[in-house]
Amino acid sequence: MNILGIDIGSRNTKIVLYDTQKHKIAFSAYKATDISATQTVNNLLEDMYQRLGPVSIDRSCVTGYGRKLYRDADLEKSEISCHARACSYLFPEARTVIDIGGQDSKIISLNADGSVKDFVMNDKCAAGTGRFLEMTAMRLMYDLDSLSRLASESDQTVPLSSTCVVFAESEIIGLLAGGHKVENIARAVNMSIAKRIYAQMAPLQCETPIVFTGGVAQGTDLAFCISNILATKLLIPDDPEITGALGAALIAL
Repeated sequence: MNILGIDIGSRNTKIVLYDTQKHKIAFSAYKATDISATQTVNNLLEDMYQRLGPVSIDRSCVTGYGRKLYRDADLEKSEISCHARACSYLFPEARTVIDIGGQDSKIISLNADGSVKDFVMNDKCAAGTGRFLEMTAMRLMYDLDSLSRLASESDQTVPLSSTCVVFAESEIIGLLAGGHKVENIARAVNMSIAKRIYAQMAPLQCETPIVFTGGVAQGTDLAFCISNILATKLLIPDDPEITGALGAALIAL
């Protein structure tokens, strides 16, 4: 059987085709979410068929920010359930999941069997999300991929006091005007997000090991900052962008 998992995020849409016979991912891909969620998914499926040929899809499950916009899936599940399922599949020992997406951030506490014990979600403020990084990259005139490399070259601590993206943007402009190096500003933003995540985790009794997932987990310096402030090593999937889609496929088994 081939199971299709779909994750329609605010920034990117991801798909995973899971082969139940081989117990592995047969195909995965993602691209920017277009105005039409259905068309974005169909474009990804076209890419899959071009790569694999005429494969059958026996079941499908959709998750993510735009899951209610796609009506062709057999199941619809929350991001919380899907990220928990995928992370416990990839890391059976995991007890906490940090998922930072484009518009929200989620902390998920797991039971020993991988089921969801509790969770907290920030979807009201862009601080602590990928949007904060996008704004920073725009202001520093770098792309997102370069931002992590820049931050890793920081040589001085620059305090960033604002916890609101709107005010932080003004603060970043002020730091640039004051002659601060972009490397140090980029690190300051990552530390600001790490502190925000630390505060978000406070209501939960979070245990280690901790998995860091979502597209933002591709930023190695942010992972370093979160690991540093939590004083523990983070587990990161090989491709954290597709974790939600993988979880959707696994739930549909």
